[in-house]
Amino acid sequence: MIFFLLFLSFSKALAVCPICTVAVGAGVGFSRWLGIDDIISGLWIGGLTVSLVSWTIDWLNKKKISFPFYKIIIILGYYFLIVFPLYWFGIIGHPLNLFWGMDRLLWGIILGSGIFLLAVLGYNYLKKKNAGKSFFPFQKVVMPVGALLLASLFLYFLI
Repeated sequence: MIFFLLFLSFSKALAVCPICTVAVGAGVGFSRWLGIDDIISGLWIGGLTVSLVSWTIDWLNKKKISFPFYKIIIILGYYFLIVFPLYWFGIIGHPLNLFWGMDRLLWGIILGSGIFLLAVLGYNYLKKKNAGKSFFPFQKVVMPVGALLLASLFLYFLI
């Protein structure tokens, strides 16, 4: 719920770069293909979801398209479109795939959404502090993807 409120607090969308979105999407497919734990796969799914939400809101703002509660509808819509099919096909909800009483993939999606969002906010904060410039090339990509990668490594060795 806190993450949804963070999304709504922005007066303008803080879109993520397309390279970030592609990198996160590739991470999702790669981790599932390798048989990596669902929490780690969920991290990347959550990051991809935040990226897609951000891009959609930014696109609507650029086109000057708005309607009542459009940010809430977009956020809930993307999470529904991602989580419901996973539940419907039995990927989420298996009684033996729990971590602290909640589905492992769902945990990962929540953690990944939060980590990705915080990394993007961190990038925007650092850029603002540096007179609107990045500290190094591709910082906009490195921070969110790097945060997901570090979280993936941490959880891989922890779990």
